[in-house]
Amino acid sequence: MHPFRTAVENRDLDAVEALLAEDVVFTSPVAFKPYPGKALTAAILRGVLRVFSDFRYVREIEGADGRDHALVFTAKVGDKEINGCDFLHFDEEGRIDEFTVMVRPLSAARALAAAMGAEFDRVTEEAAGPRPGGTVPIFAGSSDCGKG
Repeated sequence: MHPFRTAVENRDLDAVEALLAEDVVFTSPVAFKPYPGKALTAAILRGVLRVFSDFRYVREIEGADGRDHALVFTAKVGDKEINGCDFLHFDEEGRIDEFTVMVRPLSAARALAAAMGAEFDRVTEEAAGPRPGGTVPIFAGSSDCGKG
């Protein structure tokens, strides 16, 4: 079993973040543009784990060179069952530098877009991290989740 799968299934968010490259690019199934960077990708993944229930990987597929993995999953978003796949590419150091997610059916993708849209202010706050003095910046209108 791949370490990323193990970390996600154990909800070990520190281990998940440790597997991300600094320059990782996350491509969402419900947003028009990709999201660059480790902090933002880690925050998005934390948001997804808050939104999904009954999440589990059901299949793992590895590319011939070991640098590409597809992890097929099932979960629920509210009362909608969702099927999806995490497509991961690993850099020379073994860290994820490309992370693409695809989901189906459309009704569940729409539910995911709505749920993540509701999470996105929190996601951007988490990605920005605390400022000196312990305050967390707030980014108004930062979400394009579900657009495009």
